Amino acid sequence: MRLDIVVDTICPWCFIGKRRLEEAMEGITGEAVEIHWRPFLLNPDMPDGGMDRQTYLSTKFGGEHRAERVYDSIRRAGLGNGIDFAFDKIQRTPNSIDSHRLIRFAEKNATQDACEAMMERLFEAYFLEGQDIGDLAVLTEIGVAAGLDREMLSAYLATDEDRAEIYRENAEAHRLGVTGVPCFILDEKYAIAGAQEPEVLRRMFQTAAEGAISEQSGSA
Repeated sequence: MRLDIVVDTICPWCFIGKRRLEEAMEGITGEAVEIHWRPFLLNPDMPDGGMDRQTYLSTKFGGEHRAERVYDSIRRAGLGNGIDFAFDKIQRTPNSIDSHRLIRFAEKNATQDACEAMMERLFEAYFLEGQDIGDLAVLTEIGVAAGLDREMLSAYLATDEDRAEIYRENAEAHRLGVTGVPCFILDEKYAIAGAQEPEVLRRMFQTAAEGAISEQSGSA
């Protein structure tokens, strides 16, 4: 099975969705699941250097108090999935394009397990530690910790390689009707949007497996 997960690295619901997916997959047996992380830019017009966090929240939510209500609900959902969000540590909302480039580089040069560990570390660095994941030095350290070659990764991030491709994929996701993340697409046939509960995700895998069996029976 192939699972494409459309995410933005600055989306807290994507971190929650990752944890819920992991729980859902604990009970899955049989065919291995090949995971691919696909880019989605919640703020495609974000300046390259990012934006002051309070300015961003005021602009996006219309005020600090409204933003606090939104993030309170996210904080509670996070605790239910083992995530203690530290939103107060975030000083800047980054442009996430380079974090998506890091993911693309990892998928080309590392194992799936290493990519999964790196995704977890990306989310932890931003949401638990308040690190600026738009900063190339920060991204390099995250990649190296996942086993990527420092010299190769630094050279890659210093270029614009894959930048246009990520913008293209973001536009394609919007064209296909993806309006929010995370979005889980299984075998290019079954799609579920949002940080769904593990049981909902398990049913998606079950439906896909039953469909594969039905197709095999029909061709016998």
